[in-house]
Amino acid sequence: MAELPEDNLADSNASLNSALEATASILPWLAKPKKRRFAPELNTRWIAACQRLNLAWAERHGDGLSDFRPAVFALYSLTLETVDADCLRLGEALASATDRLEEAQTSRRVIAALSACIECLTEADGLEHPNFAERAQHFAQRLESCASANDDGERSAIIDRLFVAETLERLERMHDALAALPPDSETLLLETDELIQHAEHISLFGIVHSARQLMQTLNQAHIHQSLESETIRAHVLRQLTGLRQQTVTVNG
Repeated sequence: MAELPEDNLADSNASLNSALEATASILPWLAKPKKRRFAPELNTRWIAACQRLNLAWAERHGDGLSDFRPAVFALYSLTLETVDADCLRLGEALASATDRLEEAQTSRRVIAALSACIECLTEADGLEHPNFAERAQHFAQRLESCASANDDGERSAIIDRLFVAETLERLERMHDALAALPPDSETLLLETDELIQHAEHISLFGIVHSARQLMQTLNQAHIHQSLESETIRAHVLRQLTGLRQQTVTVNG
């Protein structure tokens, strides 16, 4: 094997040393832990308060609300300590929704919203979860909507008709996105997420369940870039057909 001229070898060594120095300079940044938004001691108490809240909610059928309301206000007191707008809004929304539990016939929407929120709050990272702010905003809005709604136990025919019309249009857009070459996975994911939110808002839990199954399929297909597979597309098409069948029965 021919040897490199000394000048070329020197240039190669200089380039290598430069690259090594550049890599060494960024390693401390890569190893640097993410800055905490809250004091560790506060987050520890937050996690414990959320666990207490989850336990009280799970046992409400046996002990009633004897521990649930104190658990809510214990968590609310911690939201004041965080001095964080999202935390404060979530604490106030939880307290307002809890007041609705005192009614003779509690709204199913309130119970569903509380269940989903409390389950989400049990995440191990607590306040430091990377999606905490986004989730706090979502559940605060959902709880506020439920707490302020006049729910007499009967569905609104007008709202149902609007939902059906909008969802059928949405499903048509999703069919078009699936038929595109290549399939438009971003549109499919966005439309499915919005469908889930709208169906949850008016307590159409059967549609919510089916839409979440579709979301799981689309997420997997998006990750593995397999939506162009005829088998996967046929499966998604069947799920869209099932959602359409469920939607047209809402008016019935």
